[in-house]
Amino acid sequence: MTDTNSDIRVHDADLRNLRHVDVTLPRGQLVAVTGVSGSGKSSLAFGTIHGEAQRRYLESVAPFARRLIAGAVDPRVGRIDGLPPTVALEQARTSGGARSTVGTFSTVSNSVRLLFSRAGTYPTQVRERVGRLDSDRFSPNTASGMCPTCQGTGTVHVPTEESMVPDPSLSIDDGAIAAWPGAWLGKNFHDILVTLGYRTDVPWSELSREDRNWILFTPDKPVVTVHPVRGAHQIQRTYDGTWRSVSTYLQETLASSSSDATRRRVLSFMDHSVCPTCGGRRLTTDALSVTYLGMAIDELNSVPLENLVELFTGVTSPSEAERLLLEQVIPTVRAAVELGLGHLSLDRPASTLSGGELQRLRLASQLHSGLFGVVYVLDEPSAGLHPTERVAVSELMVRFLEAGNSVILVEHDMSLVAGADWVVDIGPGAGENGGEVLWSGPVAGLSGQDTPTGRALAAPVPPLKGSGSFAVRQASSSLPVRTTERTLDVDTGLGLGQFTAVTGISGSGKSTLVSSALPEVLADAGIRTVHITQQPIGRTTRSSLATYTGLFDHVRKLFAATDDAQERGWTVSRFSYNVTQGRCPTCSGEGTIEVELVFLPGSYTICPDCHGARYNAETLEVTWRGLTIADVLGLTVTEALDVFADEPAVYTALQALEAVGLSYLRLGQGAPELSGGEAQRIKLATELQRSRRVRRSTPTVHLLDEPTTGLHPADVDLLVKELNRLVDAGDSVVVVEHDLRVVAQADRVLDLGPGAGVDGGRIIAAGTPATIAAGGTATGAALASVAVGV
Repeated sequence: MTDTNSDIRVHDADLRNLRHVDVTLPRGQLVAVTGVSGSGKSSLAFGTIHGEAQRRYLESVAPFARRLIAGAVDPRVGRIDGLPPTVALEQARTSGGARSTVGTFSTVSNSVRLLFSRAGTYPTQVRERVGRLDSDRFSPNTASGMCPTCQGTGTVHVPTEESMVPDPSLSIDDGAIAAWPGAWLGKNFHDILVTLGYRTDVPWSELSREDRNWILFTPDKPVVTVHPVRGAHQIQRTYDGTWRSVSTYLQETLASSSSDATRRRVLSFMDHSVCPTCGGRRLTTDALSVTYLGMAIDELNSVPLENLVELFTGVTSPSEAERLLLEQVIPTVRAAVELGLGHLSLDRPASTLSGGELQRLRLASQLHSGLFGVVYVLDEPSAGLHPTERVAVSELMVRFLEAGNSVILVEHDMSLVAGADWVVDIGPGAGENGGEVLWSGPVAGLSGQDTPTGRALAAPVPPLKGSGSFAVRQASSSLPVRTTERTLDVDTGLGLGQFTAVTGISGSGKSTLVSSALPEVLADAGIRTVHITQQPIGRTTRSSLATYTGLFDHVRKLFAATDDAQERGWTVSRFSYNVTQGRCPTCSGEGTIEVELVFLPGSYTICPDCHGARYNAETLEVTWRGLTIADVLGLTVTEALDVFADEPAVYTALQALEAVGLSYLRLGQGAPELSGGEAQRIKLATELQRSRRVRRSTPTVHLLDEPTTGLHPADVDLLVKELNRLVDAGDSVVVVEHDLRVVAQADRVLDLGPGAGVDGGRIIAAGTPATIAAGGTATGAALASVAVGV
């Protein structure tokens, strides 16, 4: 029996779709929060419980500092009794800056740099000349550590005549200087050249070498009075223009611009080569001359984490400073290895990692934090993990509990839920159909209950294809796939007209095969490909279900075609809440306005003028079939299917949303309100509607990278049904998957391994799910342990 004095008691929680929930959670135990995607799990665990802990912490912070703390939300709860401090580890939405790596993201790099500074082996001349280097000297991201030639990037970017003027047969008037920017600035450079007397109407190649060099490379920045040529109805006005050579413009823009798109454009007009000073190693010569364990810091950073643990634990007779630093590093690195990240290295760019990998890095870094008496709120730590690797997640949570903490786990993986001490099941459905507590108690009591989670606990995997009467589709043809990209060494065939699952432990090469190698193979074969990655959809307040799927464009056309709109001279833009003429001026088309609370985080309330409609009153005077444009945005997908039954362009998009289980969402639902699972399925539906709308003579291959991320088993079944529909229609589907519910229903499985990184990349088993389950691979063992009748 749980001690009520140590319980967390939530009273009257009504954040988002929670229906004034009362629920009790035991402290000092592992509590799983379950439910279908969008049911309210995250609203309870993160928005309410962690949100209230944040609010209380903010009250203890000096008032002038509160506004500096971003991300706080109004938990909208009556009260929570027995709430300790919380630490939230949500799925990472960002990996940090462009220079962020595994080492910097996990904070291990800080200790590694100190190891080189305090315990490194210094060459005599460096020790005599500068003494001991501080830790910043071992970072390519600091002014003192970065190579001065490449600014710590390892690459030099040099504008050349060929890169800036790719077609010398053109004149400047005709666009010979492709590196110039568009719009006003490019015309400004052109007009300054004309004012200076340079020919712009002859082919570039006919200009003298001296003139070409001056235009492209001069460091001079003369200021001249420009008399621009304008149209007859434009203002004729002179101005003083400052000349910058093309290379100067490129280099200054690269150094100053914070826009990724601008930087990519500028870099496209430069030649790139390994830095001649550091040889691509990014650091100063002094820093690279210091070694630890016989390696320079860039060499040590490239060692896989699983090997790094062995190196660090093998250190004998360390100094006191070295011992303290190793005690900081080793637990984090060892935990990362246990969580299936042993194939990574400290220098691996964080931008190349999945959200699940980033979260597991954060989990690993928490182990040596020394916190006691806190509640860890975890968001699907199983994401991106092979079933056999999830044992390490369970062990990690036990270590949190043994350290005197509590764990609240938002999870869809039934193997982890089954190992919890307590489960809170939210539902019964999603969105407006969810938000109720269906069960709060021991896990055993939920198994077999008539709820989506109860049914999933009772039958985690359906019967395997290839066993008994569960026949597989035969491939219409086989496409040869041969690749040695990165760590891959694959020579196999891809069955067209089949549903193929690519499996294997983390880092075995699955995503490289499906997201990198296969698109090239398919393109060479002339096969149309649809590639759906894990990149999230837009989450701005302006993005909604209707705008992201594209159906809103068709809806606005219907309104613009009404007689009323035609008489007023309104076009489709009038019916956009992003355009000044049509939107509500009070909330600028947001539907809500922010209420400033001075020393507390802001709160949002419904706009008092448009009452959430987003549009001004005049725009809402135009109706289509008795509905205003705001009324349409207020429809659920189910309601909209009836309204737009005879409008194919809209109906097709709605069908795709319904097929992946999103019929409860409203068309105008803002992207920030969507759960991770909902956002993923909207992206899938957007692609699936195109396949419904466009019938092709050549079948399509659909490539998906872990499409079940964030999905409850009940939602997974809906997704698999839709993917099977594509294959039944003649297309092919290839998915990277760890979810055994998907693997069990595939026609063919390609199992990669046997290990990760350089120890992976080979197909160690191929066949039906039943065949894989009878084999000796990690995937086969996982299937065999849970499959019915195996």
